[in-house]
Amino acid sequence: MRGMALVLLTAFCAAAPAFAEDMPVFKVELKDGTISPSRLTVPANTAFKIEVSNTGASPAEFESLSLHKEKVVAAGITSSLVFRRLEAGDYDFFDDFHPEAKATLIAK
Repeated sequence: MRGMALVLLTAFCAAAPAFAEDMPVFKVELKDGTISPSRLTVPANTAFKIEVSNTGASPAEFESLSLHKEKVVAAGITSSLVFRRLEAGDYDFFDDFHPEAKATLIAK
């Protein structure tokens, strides 16, 4: 039984990078209290990835209460968030270190 579980886990892990490579990738830039783009359109009901780049001099945090996602990104760093499925709609997100920086993700 353990041998079969190991085989299945190995097969799943081998397939995961291929799945991640096939996802559309969208880029968001956080820079010292600004978010670009301020409106990001993504496909609904489709897996996708957002690359969050902090090009500013201070830390930033991609945060969305409606998406239940958050990611702290140090200055000069790029990190990713993966979304498996997202229903059509508008979702607000912001930089938690700079609360005045707000943007909207639109899934359609």
